[in-house]
Amino acid sequence: MSTVRFRPLSQLGLTARGGVDPVIHGVSADSRQVVDGGLFAALPGSQVHGAKFTPAALANGAAAILTDAAGAQITAELLKDSTVALIVVEDPHQALAYAAALWFGAQPETMVAVTGTNGKTSVASFVRQIWVELGHKAVNLGTTGVEGAWSHPLHHTTPDPVTLHQALARAAADGVSHAAMEASSHGLDQRRLDGVHLAAAGFTNFTQDHLDYHETFEAYFAAKAGLFRRVLPDDGVAVINMDDPRGAEMRAVAAARGQEVISVGRGVGDLRLMNARFDASGQDLRFSWHDTPYQTRLNLIGGFQAENILLACGLVIASGEDPQAVFETLPHLETVRGRMQLAATRDNGATVFVDYAHTPDAVATAIKALRPHVLGRLVAIVGAGGDRDATKRPLMGQAAQDNADLVIVTDDNPRSEDPAAIRAAVKGGAPEAMEVGDRAEAILRGVDALGPGDALLICGKGHETGQIVGSDTLPFDDVEQASVAVAALDGRLA
Repeated sequence: MSTVRFRPLSQLGLTARGGVDPVIHGVSADSRQVVDGGLFAALPGSQVHGAKFTPAALANGAAAILTDAAGAQITAELLKDSTVALIVVEDPHQALAYAAALWFGAQPETMVAVTGTNGKTSVASFVRQIWVELGHKAVNLGTTGVEGAWSHPLHHTTPDPVTLHQALARAAADGVSHAAMEASSHGLDQRRLDGVHLAAAGFTNFTQDHLDYHETFEAYFAAKAGLFRRVLPDDGVAVINMDDPRGAEMRAVAAARGQEVISVGRGVGDLRLMNARFDASGQDLRFSWHDTPYQTRLNLIGGFQAENILLACGLVIASGEDPQAVFETLPHLETVRGRMQLAATRDNGATVFVDYAHTPDAVATAIKALRPHVLGRLVAIVGAGGDRDATKRPLMGQAAQDNADLVIVTDDNPRSEDPAAIRAAVKGGAPEAMEVGDRAEAILRGVDALGPGDALLICGKGHETGQIVGSDTLPFDDVEQASVAVAALDGRLA
């Protein structure tokens, strides 16, 4: 909560029609949460314009309405004889973000953000863990909420500006000095991060996802590029994964702004991964920083984690930390909840892992990354979410079938769609897969199939603790289900 309860509209960087400057008592984009004397941001949405909810905001005592030209038309009759201030701007999403930043004021002194299709949560968590090892009070914000020195749940990977800036202000008030954020394509497209003061920003990779929202790959890429084109200041540092096919393009975006670039890659870059050796519990890495070689131990499963770790190192270095000190923290880093997480081990030594992989590339990458750690067969469980990009479903099935020894297709979060139809689409790319609709039964069967040296990878839901069926969210945790299945099959249940 802001320590300043009242503030003139002009101090939020906003100018109302007619020059009126009411004292604002709160800021909200939700008409139900508008306070007496508050500012209501009537934002254009994908299905309905927020201006439609202006009557509710006025009933709650709104003193000002922020909207665009379309919203002004919708509210014209309502506000015709009203003293409520009307602010009309070309980009109300961005105006709200800056207003929220000014309203709540404080942010952690050092902030970084990371975008990309996969790896954002891991990179943000690793950045936070490194900072903590170096003695800073730090948090990371994203898919798993606010974690670290101060914790708080979030409903979106990149929350709306009011929620975001309130969380940042509360973290700063709690003494948090460093924060790492995930920058989702939705959040960037809707200007939710505008107003956040970044020292550095990172790019992991670019693969198919969210085409139900962005419609085209170019629109999806443009949204992510907004982190460097618009949010990261000219004097910020861009950390770019050059192994990705779009890495060079993202580097060019950053360079065009005059931003310093730290390049990361396998065999190329300022931070260069030179070699890796895998075993059952982790990996040994050899890498270089500006041609100076280093070797370290990572107690993390999956070769892709090395890429995430180096990107995290780049962001921490870009935020002002000593490289040598950063590299010394790496053996102490722990995996992120629901990201290649060891969920259970059978009495015969077979292992069960849970991963958030929910795109074709992520599924293929996760299975390939687990393979060097496994002596026997690799079993994969895969599904796809309803009411989301349908074109990726057969590609996810194909990614699993091409890389695992046995595939089980099951339900993910079917939402409002027919689960059987979703499974059929996934099986279109994995015709040899076993189909088990009930996710708990699928996990049980997957665990039962494990012999000595085998491994099971449960893809899709990662850290999630619920399964969305229709409009209901039912309790469901992949890690918990895997533990129960192992205990039942190995006779550990009382």
